[in-house]
Amino acid sequence: MRSRAPLHRPRRGLFSVLAGAAVAGIVFTAMSGGALPAPAASADDGADLGATTVTAAAYDADAANAPFPQLEVSVSQTRGLGAQGITVSWKNAARSTPPSQQTGGENFLQIMQCWGDDPTDTSRPDRTTCQYGASGTFGGGRVSSREWGYEIPGPDKEYTVMGTGVTEPSETAIPFKSSTVRNGENERVDRIVNGAYVDGPRVPVNQNPFFSQYTSNEVSWAGSGSDGTGSAKFEVQTAVQSRGLGCGRPVDSTDGTPRGQSCWLVIIPRGTADNGSSSINQSGLFWDSWKHHLAVKLDFRPLGSTCGIGAAERQVVGSELLSSAISSWQPALCANGGDIYNMITSNEADATVAANLATTSAPLALTSRPYAGEGADDLIYAPVGLSAVTVAFAIDRFPSAATATDDEKGRAGLPFTSMNLTPRLIAKLLTSSYVDSLPTETDRSHLGTNPRNLLFDEDFLAINDPEWRHQSIAGVGVSDMLVTQGRSDVALAMWNYVLADPEARAFLDGEPDPWGTRVNKYSSTNPGVNPNGALQLPTDTFPKSDPTKREAIKGGAGELNVIGWRPYTNDLDTSGYLTLRGDAQISGSWDQFGNPPRYTKEPRSLQGSQAVIGLTDSAASERYQIVSAHLKNPAGQFTSVSTDSMLAAASAMVSPTAQTQTVSFDFGSDAARSATAAYPLTLPIYAAANPYTTDAKARSSYATFIRYASGYGQQPGTSIGQLPVGYAPIPDAWHQQAVVAANVIQGGLIRSSAPAPTKAPAASGPLASGALPAAVGAASATGSAAVPGAGAASSATDPVASGAVAGALAGAQTPADPGVGGLPAVLPASLLAGALAGGVVFLIPRLPRRLG
Repeated sequence: MRSRAPLHRPRRGLFSVLAGAAVAGIVFTAMSGGALPAPAASADDGADLGATTVTAAAYDADAANAPFPQLEVSVSQTRGLGAQGITVSWKNAARSTPPSQQTGGENFLQIMQCWGDDPTDTSRPDRTTCQYGASGTFGGGRVSSREWGYEIPGPDKEYTVMGTGVTEPSETAIPFKSSTVRNGENERVDRIVNGAYVDGPRVPVNQNPFFSQYTSNEVSWAGSGSDGTGSAKFEVQTAVQSRGLGCGRPVDSTDGTPRGQSCWLVIIPRGTADNGSSSINQSGLFWDSWKHHLAVKLDFRPLGSTCGIGAAERQVVGSELLSSAISSWQPALCANGGDIYNMITSNEADATVAANLATTSAPLALTSRPYAGEGADDLIYAPVGLSAVTVAFAIDRFPSAATATDDEKGRAGLPFTSMNLTPRLIAKLLTSSYVDSLPTETDRSHLGTNPRNLLFDEDFLAINDPEWRHQSIAGVGVSDMLVTQGRSDVALAMWNYVLADPEARAFLDGEPDPWGTRVNKYSSTNPGVNPNGALQLPTDTFPKSDPTKREAIKGGAGELNVIGWRPYTNDLDTSGYLTLRGDAQISGSWDQFGNPPRYTKEPRSLQGSQAVIGLTDSAASERYQIVSAHLKNPAGQFTSVSTDSMLAAASAMVSPTAQTQTVSFDFGSDAARSATAAYPLTLPIYAAANPYTTDAKARSSYATFIRYASGYGQQPGTSIGQLPVGYAPIPDAWHQQAVVAANVIQGGLIRSSAPAPTKAPAASGPLASGALPAAVGAASATGSAAVPGAGAASSATDPVASGAVAGALAGAQTPADPGVGGLPAVLPASLLAGALAGGVVFLIPRLPRRLG
């Protein structure tokens, strides 16, 4: 064999050149004439969030008599909206007083979402279309008795039953008109029509078939500080969350382009008294209050699929971290007859196992770490995302009457916007080590003198703003954090972050912190401490190991264990959504009449009294506009999640395993300890596929997905096909790796009988940095060859291609450049693909070998 090799090498070299030319042509054709045009740049790409400000002076014709005549309200986004959060901020109000058991408070704002235009003035909202009244607070309903002797304003009279005296006062009830239509008319909930009760005096308008205290997004109290400024997070709902509002429901447009039904954001200023009352205890929809409202129009993306019927469907399975991006990319991917990619959130390890073992076809796997199963790793990994795990919180001030200063008391009810957390504090939140994380009315003595929640922990107070020390916040939702059920790379990353810190590791082992707080013994990693044996960490779950439970009562309440007391959430997005709403998922009372009988859930806490911590991701944090904690990184710095901090982490990522196609932020590496600006829980997301699968159409489709996701899909923005806020665009070297990976996946590989080398050649470095290493796997008795048409097999004695992938051939696009989309990349990419195809011919037998 050795003596014949020289005779065949010229032929192989010629074949590799021809194969490279063929692949170059194929790639050029696919990239220049395929179904993935670059997203057209819109004229308002630089301002498509539509942030806006509305003032009382400009909007309210009677602003001089409004509670805050100089009020200015700013809204962070009014365009391209979906189910998400936005920030509403204001100035020139007045210092607020929180609500009490008798009144709604003083000098505050109420915020709501409405869908219809005023029939008499379409530039204003119709108050009967506002989702408002479910809060159950004084001054926050749709119906109320009126003070005797107060003259009912004309606009309220049709909704008022006039009283006959002090003992029988007038009652006003503002109806709700739904966006839904039945028998040709909008559905309605009416209590009073034309001055008379409908079907008796008890038709409910505050809790109705269209919204309730569990579903409404209204903010019944949003307070201001002593300087008259304030801000609130507002949950924007679409027709999916509120059919009564119907926002985003597809509607016809004059130019034929799809658009969603628009809605209104309404802000009502409330002073110290209105509607003829001596305090704030009547509806903000009553005319004396409503006439001073401010409003801005909200434009929504159309709901529903924009993909054509009959398009091929492909499954993408694994990491939830990429789901928001895929939702944005899908309409662009399926344009012009492209495939539909159905995202299924699943355990990443299972997804890679399924993809790796496939022989015919398998879903495309999304993962943040390489295959860890038995046998060879045949997968090709393409970086398609850069995201992060975040610890979000919604915690409103509740100053201590004994220790808070007057200035701090003046901020009562306002949200905290900054928090520092260390790995040890996260360990406490994940191990039920705070007293309130266990059910009440149970024996919690094994927690000793541990604090009741995070905010009373000296470990927390020592590293945070001194104002935290002067609070009396006793919410169950800050005794642990909302975490997801099931197995995930996110859980493993969290535990690795904790265990990499010596102080956190010692705490889990049973050592008390400097203030005497100890780990819940049932969550200790020390078998001498844990009665059930050592908790095995790291793990890819969030175990709730404490067996404490409230015993069932015969004929009464049922059993309540730790999971029932502090339930899991379905996914990271849900955790973010619940944090936005201030919903800590707190167990309520026993409902013996339920079917079946069960513990109820407490309603969400309204703004001004929220106290919840939730584990979520950077995309959800941005989507819901929730605040995330600063985490201590291996360099000892507290960093917040941002594009810059995620990219700083990416630049410090290394290949901690033998699989050099993947990298991660290794907390123990020198690179991580030197990355002072890095956000520690930054995770890459890879699309992984097995090039040996025989389904050529599936491989081609996955290559198309990878090229789009790593290319045009990395352009930040809110338009269809762009990268949503909350992700960092992947580095250029990662994009280059993705292109190489897509070419290999599309070309495919087949097993051959060529003799295997005794040792695979070492890679020159991680593929993320531009080199082309051997794939990692167990050595086998057979070699590999390209799929026919993509190249030919080579012997183990052939030379190995080496060197880094060339950098971009042009600089970044400037505003002066023409919008030619991805065309500049077509020729370089096709040439690069051809060159790589020629080199890959020599690498094919070595791709699946394990580095030796």
